[in-house]
Amino acid sequence: MSSGKNILEVRMKNNVTVRSMRQDDLSRLVAIWNEIVGDGVAFPQEDALTLESGKSFFESQSYVGVGELQGKVVGLYVLHPNNVGRCGHLCNTSYAVTSTARGRGVGEALVNDSLKKGKALGFRILQFNAVVESNESARRLYHKLGFIQLGVIPGGFRMKDGHYENICPYYHLL
Repeated sequence: MSSGKNILEVRMKNNVTVRSMRQDDLSRLVAIWNEIVGDGVAFPQEDALTLESGKSFFESQSYVGVGELQGKVVGLYVLHPNNVGRCGHLCNTSYAVTSTARGRGVGEALVNDSLKKGKALGFRILQFNAVVESNESARRLYHKLGFIQLGVIPGGFRMKDGHYENICPYYHLL
């Protein structure tokens, strides 16, 4: 895990900031989320959000982080429990960065912020259930930030075109 100093450097270097969701972010967050869902290669959801369903979805999360690049909303993450009861100390996140902002440090800032926020909310472990094996940029980032891959689930993700790809679960202690 990166130190707080490194997180700050990434934010300053790339003009990326991460903050809590505000109500006036809703339409932009729905659009970003729907871009990823529409691509059909990373999120398991198949149905786009509407403003109404998006409001309900984002309000149901433990936390929604918003990534800004030079003052423009370009990414988000949702953080919530991964399980209940005796496993309720594990959290899960999903990250979405608009295609126009990828490769500019937004994803890294979102992941680093989610690690900090998950710990602040009392979670002990961040677990990813279904990182698509072909999502190489995300997997490189997770390895760089100290996530541990738990294995490979063969054919665990159905791509938009109907073929199946492997998924790789990961975790990171908080």
